[in-house]
Amino acid sequence: MALQGPFAVIADTPAPDVVEALRAAGGFPIIEATWADAPSALAAVEPEALVLAEPCPDRARADAIAALIGDLRERAGGLYMPLLARMRDDSASPLPDALAMSASTPPARLVRRLTTALRVRTLHGTVLRRMRTLSARGETVPDLPAADPLGEASVLVTGRGRNYPALSVAVGEQVGVVGALSVESAARALNGRDIDGMVIGDGFSPRIVDALLTVLADDMRFRDLPVTVLGGHPGAIEPYAMELANLERISEGPQRLVERFLPYVRLHAFSQRLKRMLKSLDAKGMLDPDTGLLAHDAFWRDLNRAVDDAEKRGTGLSIARFSFDRSDRRTSLDAARLVGRLMRQVDFACREADDSIFAVFTETDLRAAHVVARRIASVLKHTMLAPDRNKKGVDAAVTLATLKPTDSVDSLISRIVGEVAVK
Repeated sequence: MALQGPFAVIADTPAPDVVEALRAAGGFPIIEATWADAPSALAAVEPEALVLAEPCPDRARADAIAALIGDLRERAGGLYMPLLARMRDDSASPLPDALAMSASTPPARLVRRLTTALRVRTLHGTVLRRMRTLSARGETVPDLPAADPLGEASVLVTGRGRNYPALSVAVGEQVGVVGALSVESAARALNGRDIDGMVIGDGFSPRIVDALLTVLADDMRFRDLPVTVLGGHPGAIEPYAMELANLERISEGPQRLVERFLPYVRLHAFSQRLKRMLKSLDAKGMLDPDTGLLAHDAFWRDLNRAVDDAEKRGTGLSIARFSFDRSDRRTSLDAARLVGRLMRQVDFACREADDSIFAVFTETDLRAAHVVARRIASVLKHTMLAPDRNKKGVDAAVTLATLKPTDSVDSLISRIVGEVAVK
């Protein structure tokens, strides 16, 4: 992907390595400015991205740049603008959402990381244009979720050393945590659920770390996944640094790792949100951009059609309701997205206002629906992120009903709300 500017490089000391790397990748024009001159230098320009080629000299400069970024994004209609910041140590940048990296990071890796962030900017621009176009046509357009993407993000934490408990707690205070004590558990989590970042903690041998990074680098799905290695293995990331754009090694403790890591996790979760939103727009609002399941109105339209079709053809139809005693936004979204992964293509589902999930199994009698519902409930129990981190899993209460010859949609739903839960 060739870079298309303009780009701004901010530093009091010239940064020819960064500028030349951007030019070699096709970046043009490139605006170079000092920290003091940046606001005036960029007053008439809307850069695609900002690169802070040296650490911010003081808090006042950081506040000025933060205000500048806010103005630039407002002028661009709220469009995401990547901000990359080189740091002298493992600390996070003082600027919100800055993608921090070591000052010793090779320029080629900086450009690779910038390219990944620019893809998110392009995706965001596509979504915003589609929303404006559809609104101008008078079509109903779902709102782009406004909540912080970290509120629905999940991070895979692997390891089994002495820092693993502290690492899990530090990550879990900010995002949902999926724990894995082995390579096999990590692989199952990566393949079975939506992951917005991965932390490889201590306790693994260099061979295991190498195996984990090899799996990630060889799979296109994970090329943009934020991955951080804690502590040891000083040379472990170098062979994979170009394949895994957001791969970092942090030598400091868990808290420092989390501070540096979170902006990358937020960006990845935002990217996943945009992809769901684009699918929703392509489906003319029939899909919920939060979950990927059917939107409420679309679900009830499809249910009415499915009931009519089952009655005319004499085929089976069953419906299940999954409800949860303890649920917050993250738990609810996690459950809905897992259900979407587990269901057959001929089935459909939606998340209700009370966070329960209705799932319709077409051409399925009650016995087969029991089997499917128990399997889904078991996966939810052992996979969902519990709102209380001191408890493992979340119990899903499942009620089932199957269509009878005398049923209407209302009578079918009234039975599912009142049926005894399936164990």
